[in-house]
Amino acid sequence: MSDEERPSKSARKRESQALQELGEELIDLPESIFRELELPETLREAIVAARAMTSRGALLRQRQFIGRLMRRIDAEPVRAAIEKHRLRQRSSGARFHQVEEWRDRLLSEGVAAIPALKGAAASVDAAEVRRLLEAIHRAHDERTRRSTARALFRYLDRHFPA
Repeated sequence: MSDEERPSKSARKRESQALQELGEELIDLPESIFRELELPETLREAIVAARAMTSRGALLRQRQFIGRLMRRIDAEPVRAAIEKHRLRQRSSGARFHQVEEWRDRLLSEGVAAIPALKGAAASVDAAEVRRLLEAIHRAHDERTRRSTARALFRYLDRHFPA
């Protein structure tokens, strides 16, 4: 391989750093996602060991070791799995905010907002939403009102499209 075909030393360092950062993301990945990844056994054991470490110095050395191990594998499936996890997190956060907004709208507008809600989430039972709204308005104390508002949120969360 000639000098022109080989990446520069700076490019190799950037790639090594990127792989080490990817390995660090694997340490922080939820166990359910981590289990699904097909990783070499040595890399899997190194990540499990890093998760158990409490010493900052030992963890730093372990992260560097994981970075070296990452250079030996095809990192694209790992990147894809982490990106898929990030997208899932973002979409579930957006959905959560959407359900919150509908709950707040129902609390402020009352039963008048139910037809618009049915347009956004067809599986919602208007009678059940009306019953929950009436229970919130009938509540005598703040604790009961908050509890019933949470019940409304849970109901909307179950029936709102993903």
